[in-house]
Amino acid sequence: MSKSDKNVNLSNPQKSDFENLVKMNMKKAYYIALGFLGSHDLAMDASQEAFIKAYKNFNKFDKSKNFFTWYYKILKNHCLNIIRNIKNKKEDNYIEIKNISENPLDNIEQKEQIKLLEDALEKLSFEKREIIILKEFEEKSYLEITELLNIPLGSVMSRLFYARKELGKILLKEMI
Repeated sequence: MSKSDKNVNLSNPQKSDFENLVKMNMKKAYYIALGFLGSHDLAMDASQEAFIKAYKNFNKFDKSKNFFTWYYKILKNHCLNIIRNIKNKKEDNYIEIKNISENPLDNIEQKEQIKLLEDALEKLSFEKREIIILKEFEEKSYLEITELLNIPLGSVMSRLFYARKELGKILLKEMI
């Protein structure tokens, strides 16, 4: 169980317990959905709809497990369904800008770099984009990724290596 999950009484799945879990995980869920879908509106809807699905199935949640790992699977499947049913609508940046400069020229350059990176990420397969988002943007550890994706540690490392390699090739082509 994660630190954030320990603050919630999961022995009796009550509405307030679920609300607390949503509050603790909603921003993370939004950014993951945004990384998958590339659209603010789609990400908001997807993360909220996934929380609704999770609430409806909360009685199936194994209280000894990490809530976000369980919820992530619901969110991922929901995003995959959206991708299958709707062609991605590209919107503004979905990579969070952490250090905003006071110099407008720096901000313009940073936005251009982010746009270049987002375009390159869009060219990756879902599997490769997913592993990069989890590691680089969500800053998940290798062990957390193994838990989220239900794959061995070696597979995480291998997928990440090849995803980074392909992303680098795409970025190199874009910059030339």
